[in-house]
Amino acid sequence: MYTYDLLENGCYYLVREKDDSDITLIKVAVETDHCLFIQRFDDPTETEWKLKKDSLFDIIECLSDEAVKAWEEHYKSENEYYEEEEDDED
Repeated sequence: MYTYDLLENGCYYLVREKDDSDITLIKVAVETDHCLFIQRFDDPTETEWKLKKDSLFDIIECLSDEAVKAWEEHYKSENEYYEEEEDDED
């Protein structure tokens, strides 16, 4: 078991919160003395506060700058596609 305290501000991580949960991409957006503000890139994107002592089942990896850039390009183009579909429905 790991805790959110191991995560660094501004970094993207692939994690599993529980043993049987899916892999989730998160970013630590803000760090305080006792908490972290986490952005979760699920469908839809969510944000939440976590105590640093809250547990994580697994921290799979911290994404490199290159991996984040590649993911962002894919993520943005995918979201633009869905936004265009929604505009067509009007």
